[in-house]
Parts: sequence; structure tokens; C-alpha cells
Amino acid sequence: MAGGWTRDGAVQDQIDDTIADAVIAARARLSHGAGAEDCDDCGDAIPAKRRAAVPGVRTCIACQSLRDARPQPALFNRRGSKDSQLR
Repeated sequence: MAGGWTRDGAVQDQIDDTIADAVIAARARLSHGAGAEDCDDCGDAIPAKRRAAVPGVRTCIACQSLRDARPQPALFNRRGSKDSQLR
């Protein structure tokens, strides 16, 4: 059921696109290349088991937990409301 000027399924298309963008952003944040022996943030040694489990890891568990706890801003507004277009 569409509402207003939208076609049937438009809301689901927005949801699907938002999820696809989040997956792309998450994959881009994955580590690649050579990992580090010491954490880039605090300088503590990264355990060998963590380096083996997460290829290309550059942070210890504590510092990665702090990074993961930070809120991530939305990439863009898909709602298309008049107010968002005026900014």
C-alpha cells in the first residue's frame, strides 16, 4: 500500500537501501593488510589470539570497544522531507 506520491514498495526500498549502505560502510571499516603487534591507540600489546582471529587488527579489545561505542552518523537522509531539503 503506497501513500501520497509514492509507489507500492517504496518504503521497503528505502529500508533495503539503508541496510545495503550500512553493510558497505561496515565492510569498508574492516581491517585489511598487515596487522599491528601493538595497539595504535594505547600502545599495549595485542594478544596473538586476537591477531589470529581478526586479520589486519590494529587495536586492542579495550580500544576497539571504545571505538564501537561511539555513535555513527547516518550517511544521508532518505526521507526526502521538505525540511531536510531546505538545509
